[in-house]
Amino acid sequence: MRDLAAFPSASGVTFAERLAERAAPLQRRIAFPETDDPRVRRAAATLARLSVAEPVLLSRPESADARSDDPLAQAMRMLAEGAVDGVVAGATCPTATVVRAALRHVGLRAGVRTLSACFFLEVGDFRGLGDEVLAFADPAVVPNPSPEQLVEIASEAVRLWRLVVGDEPAVAFLSYSTAGSADGPSVDKMREAAVRFRESNPAVASAGEMQADVALSPEVARTKFPGSASGGRANILVFPNLDAANIGYKLVQRLAGTPASGPILQGLAAPVNDLSRGASEADIVTVAAITALMAG
Repeated sequence: MRDLAAFPSASGVTFAERLAERAAPLQRRIAFPETDDPRVRRAAATLARLSVAEPVLLSRPESADARSDDPLAQAMRMLAEGAVDGVVAGATCPTATVVRAALRHVGLRAGVRTLSACFFLEVGDFRGLGDEVLAFADPAVVPNPSPEQLVEIASEAVRLWRLVVGDEPAVAFLSYSTAGSADGPSVDKMREAAVRFRESNPAVASAGEMQADVALSPEVARTKFPGSASGGRANILVFPNLDAANIGYKLVQRLAGTPASGPILQGLAAPVNDLSRGASEADIVTVAAITALMAG
């Protein structure tokens, strides 16, 4: 699967390749409603050729009144009915369009009140552990989440992490403050969210509020937040709002030269995932593999 290795990994196998290898035995059916885009067609061909998933291509009808046969809505209905295992869209339409269609036809999973999203980024060795994957939540859906919503965003990110990445999650609630070093409404919000998350997810390593360097650097964590459960080893980064999360993941993506997989939608009753409209063929293949893993 070397044609998925758009960015080299020090370990020799990229995150995208590992996802594809794990998804292949599942042979999930993934619907693509934007087959007028050549990137989508090429990605579907790659998925089929490498046996990562079975692509289901939906074409836009030729009739003048095609609203009832809109391929995005058709894909969502097929997912709700169990005819496919997941949907990947967003190469040509905005995130809001994908989200509205998913909520209308698929809906939220039982017990979930907030649809949210995360991005997965593989980054080079920065704390002596080799290449790592980080999750950024929520950079795409909820503009200014409440403490309750942040708890749900983090909980869904943990669930997604276990399905997609497979190792143990460690959650950091990010702020410009660490353990009470500063005050303000945003600090209070992240502190409250961190406390509530620990109460509802006691088995998951988590802490907050904390600054990004505390979350990512063991040395800084020992100085600024000694004894914190996730300080210095966080892999799921929960941001105070959409602005911060979106800016944060894009800075890492561009400065580290690493692909960003997502937005991966969290909380739906069945897997639907969005694409950046700038997504490459390799990005689409990776998101499809994630979608297959989410389907289990």
